[in-house]
Amino acid sequence: MSIAILLADDHQMIREGLRALLERQGDIKVVAEADNGRTAVEMARRHKPSVAVLDLAMPDLNGIDAARQIIAADARTRVIILSVHADRRFITESLRAGAAGYVLKDCAFEELAHAVRAAAANQTYLSPAVARTVVEDYVGRSPRQRSSAFVALTGRERQVLQLLAEGRSAKNIATALGVSIKTVETHRANIMKKLGKHSIAELTKYAIREGLTPP
Repeated sequence: MSIAILLADDHQMIREGLRALLERQGDIKVVAEADNGRTAVEMARRHKPSVAVLDLAMPDLNGIDAARQIIAADARTRVIILSVHADRRFITESLRAGAAGYVLKDCAFEELAHAVRAAAANQTYLSPAVARTVVEDYVGRSPRQRSSAFVALTGRERQVLQLLAEGRSAKNIATALGVSIKTVETHRANIMKKLGKHSIAELTKYAIREGLTPP
């Protein structure tokens, strides 16, 4: 039986390349694709894939928060995060979100099929550089790092921050999230207070640096 895959990345060429790679394996079938995090969550609910492969930095909803929503909806779907970052913060938060794998994009074509099979078999797969970072952090050799957006902000605040950074208006965000404009403005004020930021430009730079949204 083929392993059903959801493939989510906002770059079409990357999706096409990864899809071709995976479907050459014979035991893997891509059943759905998405170009942003929110669509990925919807596709996961609709198609119920065995494994969801999610880019870390996607429009509308980042891969980590998308992973949380996908797993909350159906814990049988295993999630692999794809990223250009081997940063401890992103790896840690991906694993905390329930991801079964973290694969670096520069190794994806060599490693992704192995990661998919491992995830489908209820195992965990980490790129070697990622595994090294996790081990170093576990034994306490990594330098102490500042708190990330995934610790400082709530899930809803991260969603609002990402959409603000992507140029959405308060009205547009309110519609997308199903809340009032006043609620969005309250979230924005709380985010600025928590992060010590005073403008949308500062919030945008922060969101990009934290991997919440693509540059």
